[in-house]
Amino acid sequence: MNPSKRLPLTCAFFLAAVFNFDPCCLLAEEGAESGQPIDFVKQVAPILEHHCIRCHSVDVSKGDVSFTTSVQMESQSLLVPGDPDSSHLLDVVQSIDGQPPEMPKEGSPLSASEVEVLYRWIKEGADWPVGVELRERSKADGSWWSLQPIATVVPPESSESNPIDRFVFSKLAEHGLRPSRQADRGTLIRRIYFDLIGLPPSPDDVRTFVGATDEHAYESLVDRLLASKDFGQRWARHWLDIAHYADTHGFERDQRRDNAWRYRDYVIRSFNHDKPYDQFIREQIAGDVLSPDDPEAVIATGFLAAGPFDFVGQVETQSSSLRRAARAADLDDMLTQVMTSTIGMTVNCARCHDHKLDPITQSEYYELTAIFAGLKRADRDTSATERKVFDAETSRLKSAMDGVSLKLAKMKASHIDLADVVGGGNGYGTGKKGHGIDVRSGKIQPSFVGDLENIKAGEYSRSQLPLIDGVFVPASGETQISSTGLVAHDLPKHSGKGWDGIRNGPVNSQFSTALGSIDFASPGHSMIGLHANAGITFDLGALRKSAGFADVCLFTTTVGYGGQPPTPSADFWILVDGELQSHAKLGRNDTVSVALEITPDKQFLTLVSTDGGDGYSMDQISYGDPRLADKNPKVIDAATIEQIVALEQELQRLDQEFKSLVQPAVFYGIVAEQPPETKVLVRGNPETPGESVNPGTLRFGGARVQFGPAEMSDSERRIALANWITDPSNPLTARVIVNRLWHWHFGRGIVGTPSDFGFGGERPSHPELLDWLAAELLRSKWSLKHIHRLIVTAKTYQMTSRIDAFQPDADRSQQKDQTQDARSIDVDNRLLWRMNTSRLPAESIRDAVLSITGKLNSQMDGPGYRDFDYEEAYAPIYTYKTADEPELWRRSIYRYIVRTTPQQFLLTLDCPDPANLTPRRSVTTTALQSLALFNNEFMLLQSRYFAERLEREAASQDAQIELAFQLAFGRSVSADEREAAKSLMNQYGLMHLCRVLFNASEFVNVD
Repeated sequence: MNPSKRLPLTCAFFLAAVFNFDPCCLLAEEGAESGQPIDFVKQVAPILEHHCIRCHSVDVSKGDVSFTTSVQMESQSLLVPGDPDSSHLLDVVQSIDGQPPEMPKEGSPLSASEVEVLYRWIKEGADWPVGVELRERSKADGSWWSLQPIATVVPPESSESNPIDRFVFSKLAEHGLRPSRQADRGTLIRRIYFDLIGLPPSPDDVRTFVGATDEHAYESLVDRLLASKDFGQRWARHWLDIAHYADTHGFERDQRRDNAWRYRDYVIRSFNHDKPYDQFIREQIAGDVLSPDDPEAVIATGFLAAGPFDFVGQVETQSSSLRRAARAADLDDMLTQVMTSTIGMTVNCARCHDHKLDPITQSEYYELTAIFAGLKRADRDTSATERKVFDAETSRLKSAMDGVSLKLAKMKASHIDLADVVGGGNGYGTGKKGHGIDVRSGKIQPSFVGDLENIKAGEYSRSQLPLIDGVFVPASGETQISSTGLVAHDLPKHSGKGWDGIRNGPVNSQFSTALGSIDFASPGHSMIGLHANAGITFDLGALRKSAGFADVCLFTTTVGYGGQPPTPSADFWILVDGELQSHAKLGRNDTVSVALEITPDKQFLTLVSTDGGDGYSMDQISYGDPRLADKNPKVIDAATIEQIVALEQELQRLDQEFKSLVQPAVFYGIVAEQPPETKVLVRGNPETPGESVNPGTLRFGGARVQFGPAEMSDSERRIALANWITDPSNPLTARVIVNRLWHWHFGRGIVGTPSDFGFGGERPSHPELLDWLAAELLRSKWSLKHIHRLIVTAKTYQMTSRIDAFQPDADRSQQKDQTQDARSIDVDNRLLWRMNTSRLPAESIRDAVLSITGKLNSQMDGPGYRDFDYEEAYAPIYTYKTADEPELWRRSIYRYIVRTTPQQFLLTLDCPDPANLTPRRSVTTTALQSLALFNNEFMLLQSRYFAERLEREAASQDAQIELAFQLAFGRSVSADEREAAKSLMNQYGLMHLCRVLFNASEFVNVD
């Protein structure tokens, strides 16, 4: 090779991909002829990466041999710097005694010039620059077609007014083909209705359009449908497929997401309002930080949480390794969804190793993962401002109600409820049910916990609550039970373990709250729950002062066992100033009634539970209705009664005002926190973390966004990613979305793999048209409706789908030849010499049935309809029922979607699995589909409603048949069809004719 014509490395591999030869030959010959020292990076690395690294690397070390670094090669005697004859590498890559070389096992052998380069390199000392590691090269590099800037393309010269037709018809002409003729108006209106709004045209709509004389009638129809509220309800479904949206988590615990619907409605509104596509993307990635005061933008981030969530793996499991694995999978789902939907690249393939097909490294994958590392899926407020106002009003009203309640309680009652005190209250109903105290620290503990760690028996902790002195875990024998150093004696030995806290109500996992015939968790009752081993001491002086008690107090309670075992298993102890007042060992059926007189000189009341020496499992002691009362209550006089009446009226007014508060809107989305450190996971395994990475994005072509260090906030990370994706210089974003629109209109994209624009995807059938559409999207300020209108008003879209309907030629024989040529040249219709037929998606079939029968409920927005009965269980049970009421006749976009229990009727009609991203729906033809359309209970009921409509709106049999065909097919009945329909009706009735029409191919297919 001429040294003056050297090829850059990327060019060499690009030519190799195009012309199918070994690029390393060029590079090797270049070095061999130059006479210069061998350059490792330019000459040796490409040879090893092309021939060896596929099987011998850190990730794939066949034969325990790795070529990743020189140290590894030298340690395996593959490489002896300065001594090529002792380097085993040369022995295995060249032919010896006429035998083929041992390596490589896969692919072509090294050429003589490549072996010569390796020999010279080793002889020269095998210089391997510090920090250089070999990696298997992806099949595509930065020169791949989709990574190039969007080209400035001028549509071919033509008489056609729509640029789309110029591109398509020019390509047809290159292959000796001509476009088919335009479809008739009846076909066109049915096609455009189902395509743009997912519903059939009414007979009046068809008659008006078919009979219109205005030459712009079709364009006017398109504009009307694009402006229809039904447009967003049809097209949002396409995007929700990509987002794999559903209303439940999926996985083992398929729990409900009752607030997920707000994101669905956001997508519908965005399509209806023609929200600029770049804004649509930016809001879904970072709307909550870009526009935190705009609820619409905040709700948009539901996109990031729309996919499945492993509740068991991320919340319930006690295994830290399983939790890490579930979290890694969750982040992968978020990352994959964002990148495939917006830029059409299979980034997730680099989770375990460098991408084999596209120029995406494993480090880049984890740099992208770092962007989402601070996100968790959860319900959250749509407006922080609304929440602050609501919380302030709630706090004000509760405080006022508590004050009035306290006054009333002191006037009306003569006792303090100690369970209420444990819940943080004043003893008169202001404490929170379920709240309690951490027995290890005395701190308020609002949520349940399980097994307690770091317990120190005998250590006393002051309480944060003013009426409680403190808490403790009793020690054997002597135990401090008050802040004054007071001790209790003779407490028994026990396991020294503890469970949960001391609660206003039952403890975590308590078996029962019933003691004898009374359930102390029911209204009008209360209880203190203690799990062995625990103790609590009340400050009697503070309690008397709070209640105004001046004389002897009475302490009353019913003590029982809340666990399951019937035999006595745990002990309770009641002490006053350290002196034992009551004690017993209890089992499931045991209760003890306690009534103690406490004189004014006493300071402390102590309640204790211990495990009886047989372990603490299920040892739940309950103190039912624990009350401290004045032995001599005051007599209520007339003046006090008047005050009570006034306070009760004020309390009622405050309560009404409190109940009138409207809860702030909540949606299922993402909650952000400061992202933790992100590391490359070796082979994708969370248990083998590698080097740390900072947040970043892909490095090939397009826009370059400056990501920051690891300290970069979640907000900054997501904003940077949104900027990178929507930057006009990013060549992928506009290309991907216009290709998706083309795919959804024609059934196949210009690129047939709408979520894969990499090496593993298809090449574009019309690359110039794709770039022109992408540029047109940018010129229109990212208006999707503009692209929709261009596509559906093109003659390409309006062509008939018949294969023998070309534009008229001189004679029929030439037209027949044209049909045969088109089939032989382009059997898959990639060149678009005709329109593609399409099968209605499952949702459109259901919606069309409801529209035709007159039962379609047009209610928009709000929670989805639930066509199932719900039963709460460890794994919730969803039992589907026949949709036979108006609430269940809403459009299918509003269906409450359950991941693990799909709706069988829609599933049979190819409704996709919401656990998966669905860029392209499967279309099958099965006997089950016909059986479902004919015999499913929903279809039987709707067939009856169809018949009832026909009977209401048409008097004669002929009129009923005509109207049935107009409603179902958008056309008049033929003479033969009329006679067949009459015969069927006379034999089986009108309903069965309706069943047949719903099951016809013409009903479920659009030409």
